[in-house]
Amino acid sequence: MKKYIIHYIISFLLIIISLLVFKLFFSGTSHSNFDVSYKEAFMKNYKIFALDIPDTIYFAGERVPTEKYYVRESIDQELVKNTYGHSTTILMFKRANRWFPIIEPILKKHNIPSDFKYLALIESYFENNSSSKGAAGYWQFMPITAIDHDLEVTDDIDERLNVEKATEAACLYIRSMYKRYKNWTLAAASYNVGEYSLNNSLNNQKVEDYHDLFLNKETARYVYRIIAVKLIFKHPQDYGFYIRKKDLYSPIPTEYIEVDTTINDLVDFSIKHGINYKILKELNPWLRKSFLNNKDRKKYQIKVLPKGYNPENLFKTPSEYEMELIENDSLGI
Repeated sequence: MKKYIIHYIISFLLIIISLLVFKLFFSGTSHSNFDVSYKEAFMKNYKIFALDIPDTIYFAGERVPTEKYYVRESIDQELVKNTYGHSTTILMFKRANRWFPIIEPILKKHNIPSDFKYLALIESYFENNSSSKGAAGYWQFMPITAIDHDLEVTDDIDERLNVEKATEAACLYIRSMYKRYKNWTLAAASYNVGEYSLNNSLNNQKVEDYHDLFLNKETARYVYRIIAVKLIFKHPQDYGFYIRKKDLYSPIPTEYIEVDTTINDLVDFSIKHGINYKILKELNPWLRKSFLNNKDRKKYQIKVLPKGYNPENLFKTPSEYEMELIENDSLGI
């Protein structure tokens, strides 16, 4: 009996040793092979490329001197940042589809080159946020500049957040800067740094061209950021962006309600006009509070959805056209 017990124990130990040896050699080999395959897949499928820069580039009809190394390198850096900053650039594509159709006709009305829509895009990414310096809205107006250009900025109203009115004001500023400099590129630069500072730089450095100025880092990048975004939007697939038309944010149909009296409760106002308070505030972010004081009987245009319109219509089943990819210039952007 004792002999059988010893034999049983020895057999059990041999099985355990065999399992350990198998795990040591074969399992280790399996992990090793997996790691090799994983690395090979990574090397095969993950690639990052340097980007080509077009030899001829124009901003607002003005040729960009890419033959100058510092101009070419500046454009290259902004292209790399905006191409490989995927999330921000994809969101810019999505939002631009909603807001460009509003901004473009206003630019055209004021004879401002269409390229200036990209200025608004890089200023705010089409988010109605406020900066730490106090600038706000899609065009990022400072309060004093906004007021100087006929925008109302009070505790109750902030028309910097009204895209139509802010675009009108931006056109007035850009047009005045073009009249001053006779140059759209300098007009764009002045939008960032201000006329006084830009004049000082031009006079002190004895140059007449934005591209030859030594400027603070933000302004030195500013026009090249606009140019880089324009290039990516004009030729998205050249920079690796394959976005379906159905992925873009659709323009929201609206109609206006004119008011010239105080509105005590904007919640009740929104319900009266067939929408909820959230939609009212999203369509009219310039209304700062939940009511509208209007003792002076000023006329305001408040956006609402068309009567009977269902917001879910924005997300209807896409047509075959909408399933197509955005291609070069396919949206006219």
